[in-house]
Amino acid sequence: MINSPFVLEYSCMTRPNCLRPLATVLMLTSFALVVACLPVSARAENEGQADLDKATQEKLGAQSPDDLGEVIQLCASALQKGLDKGNTAFANDLMASALAQRGNLSAMKAYRAILGLSIGGKGLETAKPGPWRTYRSEALADLEKAVTLSPKQPQAHFEIAKLNLLPGGDTQKAKDALDKTIALADDDATLKAEALVRRATLRKNVQERLADLDEAVRALPGNAVVLRTRGLLRAEAGQFDEASADFTKAIEADPKDVLAHQMKAAVLVKAKKFPEALAVLEKAHGIAPGNIELLVTKGQIFVAQSDFKAAAEELTRALAIDGSSLPILELRAAIYEHLGENAKALADVEKMLHIKPGQANLMRMRSILLANLHKYDEAIKALEDLHKADPTDSLTMVQLGMVYMSMKNYEKAVEVFNSILADHPDDIEAMRGRADSFLNLGRRSNAKSDYEQALKLQPHDVGVLNNFAWVLATAPEDKLRDGRRAVTLATDACRQTDYKEDYILSTLAAAYAETGDFASARKWAAQAVEAKPRPSAEPTRKDELRKELESYKANKPWREDLPVSEEPKTGAKKADEKKVSAAAPKDAVAEKKAPQAPDATKK
Repeated sequence: MINSPFVLEYSCMTRPNCLRPLATVLMLTSFALVVACLPVSARAENEGQADLDKATQEKLGAQSPDDLGEVIQLCASALQKGLDKGNTAFANDLMASALAQRGNLSAMKAYRAILGLSIGGKGLETAKPGPWRTYRSEALADLEKAVTLSPKQPQAHFEIAKLNLLPGGDTQKAKDALDKTIALADDDATLKAEALVRRATLRKNVQERLADLDEAVRALPGNAVVLRTRGLLRAEAGQFDEASADFTKAIEADPKDVLAHQMKAAVLVKAKKFPEALAVLEKAHGIAPGNIELLVTKGQIFVAQSDFKAAAEELTRALAIDGSSLPILELRAAIYEHLGENAKALADVEKMLHIKPGQANLMRMRSILLANLHKYDEAIKALEDLHKADPTDSLTMVQLGMVYMSMKNYEKAVEVFNSILADHPDDIEAMRGRADSFLNLGRRSNAKSDYEQALKLQPHDVGVLNNFAWVLATAPEDKLRDGRRAVTLATDACRQTDYKEDYILSTLAAAYAETGDFASARKWAAQAVEAKPRPSAEPTRKDELRKELESYKANKPWREDLPVSEEPKTGAKKADEKKVSAAAPKDAVAEKKAPQAPDATKK
């Protein structure tokens, strides 16, 4: 008798008396062992199949993080309970897909939170830890686990890179993720190109950056964004022709791409191809007639060409679209002031003050323009009131000194500048203003001392270079003159102004004359006579420059003789160019960078 419990139980169920032949019992026992032992392992190996099947069904309709979380949990449960080799791989892939999808949802929340910060004007670097950082951490946790389970997910690697490129991210992890994206994205040209463009931004070597962008262009040869990006890098590298070609192709790919037009115009400006740049911008304006930035850029190009009237016209076109733009009004006011149209400039400043009343810088501009219109009492009162409101604002006092200079009250100007320098000994504008005042008073030794100090504070200030060189070249006192140094200083000033300013060219001529090089003196003096004068220049300017030239033709150096306490006469040509400036147009000569003295000897 076989005493196996299984056999006994089986046999009892089949026959009431529990009796069977031995052979039959052995056969049943063998079958029972197969049924009882072998299938137990198979059933355990796929015990998680039900959870995997449910996870598969759930994944089909999963949209929310909670839905995807359920899929992830079911996959984890199925793997824990047991699956065969094929189902294990499927479960891992399904879980990786759900993790990546949930990670993308968290990433989108992070980007939306960042956009909210951007709209609110807060920078990510300075923003306190907030939702976007939490969302990023959640997204990275899911995405990194997803690529661990299933590495061949180029989109997931790309998302990891993007999240790590945000402030506080791991740049090296971003680069590694981009490398993997590029290696895996051969079947997705757009993704590959995007990854290459982003990796290029992480490269330190220009050639490596260009190599990535070249590959991106090969992946998407007609993509305007990729072409624009490479064009920008080529422009930064000084490859203006190549950059222009990229922007041209970008425009061909998307004729309405205004940004590509702007970039091409910028490159043409760098290459000093101004007419071509203006044509490109005008074409872009036809595409986007409401884009005032295009008109402002045209205005700035005209300023670079010293065509201030055309610049004012472009800004007027822009203000017809948005008449309350303070930057445009300020730029037009500066251009009007440069043109000597002070009433128009004042009208623009008054409009700005109506929009933003009480602005100190605008009130100072207004006072300077009032002085230019010879409304000195009104200008002085406005500046004094402004100083009472804020006694710590030295710039207001500098402007007050400038107004006294424009009145030719140089003694009062010196008094004002002295008060500033007593508290602020390194105030370059007060130092220069006092030097110019001393020069107009004929106190050249004092002027030289101040110019020397001002030059230490700002070694390449064009106004200081020019006026100091003039003293060194033309002072009647032998002990003050130094022709060689005057040539050095005047040459620096000429270089900074592209050898276009007549009064600086005449300083260079005087410097060469002092060294005895009259051939060079005649050359630069003749160039000064031929140069286009500023619109606000005195009518007698050219006559004075011709007199200088005649002196050099006679091999005689020029001498500026302004005795103490004598007001400037015909020799004080440099004074004409130092008119008080309310604001400087962009790219105008450096002489107008800061509040300028209206009357500082020759120029």
